[in-house]
Order: sequence, then structure tokens, then C-alpha cells
Amino acid sequence: MNAEVKKMSYVNPAIHSQFESLPIDLKNEILSRNVKLENLNDLIAVLESIVSESESSP
Repeated sequence: MNAEVKKMSYVNPAIHSQFESLPIDLKNEILSRNVKLENLNDLIAVLESIVSESESSP
């Protein structure tokens, strides 16, 4: 059997309301990164990474 395992992002219910307050494009970008968001520090780290990448793009 050829089973493909797909990674999925996880958002802890404790920070779900903060996550849902973000713009849809930003939420989609975060989810596409297959991250595990357990707390606000995790969410902030991903957001900082996105900002850093966008600032270094031409």
C-alpha cells in the first residue's frame, strides 16, 4: 500500500481566537508552513519569520 503522509499545521484551541483574528491570506500562509502553534510565542515566531522573508524579497 502506498500511503502518503501529509503534514498539517496545528493551532492550539487556547490561541485559536488570536489566530482567527488574522487576515485570511496570512492565516493561509501560516497553515501552509506545517507549523505547530501551541502558544502565542509560537504564533509570533511564525509571523516574524514571514515578515523577515518579505523584507528580504526584492
